Amino acid sequence: MGGLWHWRGRNRDERSQEAIRRVQARRRAHKLGYLAELIALLFLMAKGYRPLAWRFSAAGGEIDLIVRRGDVIVFVEVKARKNMENAILSIDGRKRHRFSRAMNAWLTRNPWGCERSLRIDAVYITGWIRPHHHEGAFEPARTSF
Repeated sequence: MGGLWHWRGRNRDERSQEAIRRVQARRRAHKLGYLAELIALLFLMAKGYRPLAWRFSAAGGEIDLIVRRGDVIVFVEVKARKNMENAILSIDGRKRHRFSRAMNAWLTRNPWGCERSLRIDAVYITGWIRPHHHEGAFEPARTSF
């Protein structure tokens, strides 16, 4: 059984326990994301990138990391999953569109960035394996630039 009938059939304690489990799961996911972004940032810094922004949020989207190396500004999506396939598949069209909107917002606020080369990368973190840096992971949505 599912839906509203199933929800109403539970007593208040069961509903409270379920709500608590959901909150705890969100907190664990948030901590994992934060740790993955920190690992990705340190990994990219070791490769010569310098941070410009971390967790930039605007226009209904978020960019995990914005880094620079030389004359290239790189917008980075970080994905931590159990395996590489799930990490790659987690960047879907909706995520790309929201990412592109946030990217445009950052460029609007930082017009000097438009004078540089721009790229979108992804860093995939899967278990205890070294992070995988995918340069040019995807193109911005058509609404970008």
